[in-house]
Amino acid sequence: MSTPRVYPISRRVLATLAVAGTLAGCKKAVTTEVVTAAALTIVQGNYQSVQAGKELPAPIILRVTDKTGAAMAGIPVSLVVAEGGGSATPSSGVSDAKGEFTAKWTTGPTLADNQLRAMVPGLDPVKIYAVGVIPSDIIVAQGNNQTAKIGGTVPTSIVVRVVGSGNVPMSGVTVLFQVVGGGGSISPQSAVTSSLGEVTAKWTLGATAGVQSAVISASTLTPVVLQATATP
Repeated sequence: MSTPRVYPISRRVLATLAVAGTLAGCKKAVTTEVVTAAALTIVQGNYQSVQAGKELPAPIILRVTDKTGAAMAGIPVSLVVAEGGGSATPSSGVSDAKGEFTAKWTTGPTLADNQLRAMVPGLDPVKIYAVGVIPSDIIVAQGNNQTAKIGGTVPTSIVVRVVGSGNVPMSGVTVLFQVVGGGGSISPQSAVTSSLGEVTAKWTLGATAGVQSAVISASTLTPVVLQATATP
C-alpha cells in the first residue's frame, strides 16, 4: 500500500490563507444594528369635534420614536378610516426630522362617531377619535315677537341659527320660511346658513291686524314658529 504524498505549502499560500482568515473574522465582528420604531404617539388632534362632513379645526400630528424616546425620521406612517367615513389627507407618508407625520381629517357626513387608525410597521395601530356634530336645533336668534303696522316690515331683521350638540354652528344647511297666518311674506323664502350657522330674512306683515305667524324649517329638524303683531 502506497503512502500518500504530502505537498509542501508555500509561504505565499500560507500568507494568503492568514489574510483570508483575518478578513472572515472582521466580517463576523462588524454587525449593523437595525433600529426599529418602538412607539407611535398622538401629539395633537385627538377627540376633536366639528360639523359632520367638515374638516377638523386642528390637524392630526403623530410622532414616531425609538426605544430611547428619540425621534425617528423616514418611518412609513399610514392612516385608515375605521369608522364614520370621511378621509385623511395625506393618508400615508414618512415621518419628518422631528419624527412627526401631519394630516388633515375630514369627518364623515352623517355619523357622529369617527375613528382613524394610525399604523407604523411593527407596531400596534393607534386609534384617533373625533365627533361629527349633526344639526339638532333651529334657534330664532333675533326678530321674534315684533310689532309693526299692517302691511309694514318688522323693524328688526329675522336671524335664524341652526346648531348641533354643544351649540356648534351648522353651515350649509337650507332654511325655509313659510307664512302660515296673517298673510304677508318673508324674503328670502329660503337661504343657506353661513359659517356662523345663520340666515337673515325680512318679514313684511299682511293686511290683517293681530298676531301673524310663520314657520321656520330645516331638513328633518323640528320646525320653529315665528310670531309678530300687526297693528292698524
